[in-house]
Amino acid sequence: MMFSSEEVDLLRVDSRLRDLIKRGYRFVHRRDAEGNVHTVVGIRPHHTVVDIIRITDRDSAVATRIPGGEQDIFEPSVVLWRGAGPTGEVLEELLTLPEKPDPCGRRAIPGCWVPGEGGRATWLAATG
Repeated sequence: MMFSSEEVDLLRVDSRLRDLIKRGYRFVHRRDAEGNVHTVVGIRPHHTVVDIIRITDRDSAVATRIPGGEQDIFEPSVVLWRGAGPTGEVLEELLTLPEKPDPCGRRAIPGCWVPGEGGRATWLAATG
């Protein structure tokens, strides 16, 4: 059975998305007023950073690595790394980033992402 180049690209994207899930990414599907998915967002807080990928279609994705303390993950004030372009290429770049443990030996920032208004998520830091 022969696959078209488009089918091969889709299989590659699917495989890379599964790789992200294995690494601990959680995905949300942002929808418009009619309920149609317009963006897929994957988030993974780890060590002292947060990695985020936003996919709008097969040819358009943006990924960022930001510090764990950023208040707004969609418009961060500090970006440690950013990749943009065709989804398959951005996924490949994201998967090659180092795990980025903190050089000072600090532990991961404890907490979790909670859903907020307008489809935005907010980092809720653990206390105590």
